[in-house]
Amino acid sequence: MNEAVEVKKLPQILYSCYLARNREGEQFVPEHIFSYQIAGSIVFSDGATEQTFKEGEFRFHKRNQLIKFVKQPPGNGEFKALSVYLDQDTLRSFSMEYGYKAEKPHEIGSAILPLKPHPLLTSYMESLAPYQQPNPPTDENLIALKLREAILVLLQANPELKDVLFNFAEPGKIDLEAFMNKNFHFNVELKRFAYLTGRSLATFKRDFEKKFHLSPSRWLQQRRLQEAYYRIKEKGAAPSDVYLDLGFEDLSHFSFAFKKMYGVAPSRL
Repeated sequence: MNEAVEVKKLPQILYSCYLARNREGEQFVPEHIFSYQIAGSIVFSDGATEQTFKEGEFRFHKRNQLIKFVKQPPGNGEFKALSVYLDQDTLRSFSMEYGYKAEKPHEIGSAILPLKPHPLLTSYMESLAPYQQPNPPTDENLIALKLREAILVLLQANPELKDVLFNFAEPGKIDLEAFMNKNFHFNVELKRFAYLTGRSLATFKRDFEKKFHLSPSRWLQQRRLQEAYYRIKEKGAAPSDVYLDLGFEDLSHFSFAFKKMYGVAPSRL
C-alpha cells in the first residue's frame, strides 16, 4: 500500500510572470496541468528528454512526474505563462457527471505532451485574461466552472487525453534500481521517491537497502557526487554549473561533500 503523500495546495489557475533570465527550478507535478506560453520560452527535462515550448504554444503536463525547467524571458521582456491545474477531485466529479472513463492504460511516454494549436484552446486561454491581473477573481464557483470548461475544451481538441485525464490509478510498484538511476538528481524528499515507485516509505527504505546495500540518503549523495566528478573531470563543467542540477541545495555543501569523498575540492580538479 502507498502511504498518503501530502501535496501542497496549488492555485488552480496560475499566471506566471518573471523578468529574471534563465530562471531555473525543479518540481514534482502532482496534478495534470494545461498550460499556454504567452511570452518567452521554457525548457523542460524529465531526466531522459528535453522539450522546449515557445510563445504561442500549448502543453499538457501529466501528473506524478519529476521535472526540471529553465524559464527564458524574451529580450527586453517578461516570461509569461498561464496554467490550469486539473486536480483529481475535479476530474472524478466530471467523470461521474459526464460518464467519461479511461478505456485503456495510457503509455507512460513523455511527461509533457505538446498540444496542437486549436481555436478552442486559444479562445479558452483568452477567456482567462482576468486571471492575469493583480487581483484575479477568487470566487470558487467561477473557478470551478473554468476548470470544467478546460476539461471539455481539452477533450474536444484532443480526444486521446481521455485515457490520461480519467486514469485515477496511483503509481504501481516498479523497478527500483532503474527508477533511481534515472531520477537521482531530483532534489525531492524520500517519501516522494517512495510514492513514485509504488511503495510506502518503510518498504522503499527496506527494498532500497536490499538492492543497493546503502541507505537511500547515503546512496543519493554518493551517486550525485560520482556524476559531479565525471562532469567536472571529463566534461570540463564548472562546479557552479553542476551542483544544482545534481540535487545539491547550495555550493558550499556540495564542495564540502565532494572534498570529503574525493580528497580534493571540485574547483581544484
